[in-house]
Amino acid sequence: MNVMQTTDGKETSATRDCYLRLRDLILTGAMPPGQKLKIEELRTLLNTGASPVREALSLLTSDKLVERIDQRGFRAAPVSKANFEEILMLRCTLEDMALRASIKQADTGWEEQGVLWHHHMKQASKRSTSDFEVAHKAFHMALLANAGLPMLEGYCAQLYDLNIRYRYLAAGVPSYGERSIEAEHQAIFDAALDRDADAASTALIEHYRRTGQYLSSQMES
Repeated sequence: MNVMQTTDGKETSATRDCYLRLRDLILTGAMPPGQKLKIEELRTLLNTGASPVREALSLLTSDKLVERIDQRGFRAAPVSKANFEEILMLRCTLEDMALRASIKQADTGWEEQGVLWHHHMKQASKRSTSDFEVAHKAFHMALLANAGLPMLEGYCAQLYDLNIRYRYLAAGVPSYGERSIEAEHQAIFDAALDRDADAASTALIEHYRRTGQYLSSQMES
């Protein structure tokens, strides 16, 4: 997110606050897909001015979480099975590239950050869903962080957010069943630490596709 800095920083701070709060409401489904986002209503909800709300909505439009309606208004981006499957395809393709590049340049600092976030993720899984999602994203992004490809990493982070929106929307449906998410993460991490790009990529893509098959089965085409 890019926010222009003003002399005293107040506008920047207000816009960032609106952006983060609206983003969270959309990602978690508190603002359902397709819901109209009216400036006056959001001003009241967020207790702020119209300018920060408009700026935040423009930023969220760039993130693909909000859509403009004929240049006259905004709505929370709709969801569909086709959209989810496109997100899944792009994640598998782009993260495969980023992970391989990151492993190719593996160093001690990258390994230490991976160990740290893997531990945080395991601990967060014992707490709230929101805590886990923060640590989960940090873990996956840490695996890609050594690629030296900031644009690619940025696309991967954006796709992660678009994907977890679907996970939140599916939160009320039956569980994954006979599947150990922790074991899948461990397999990805172990292969990355062994600097085995083929094994790490295979484990990562299988992890995403298992989740994708499950979530896709919960949606109408």
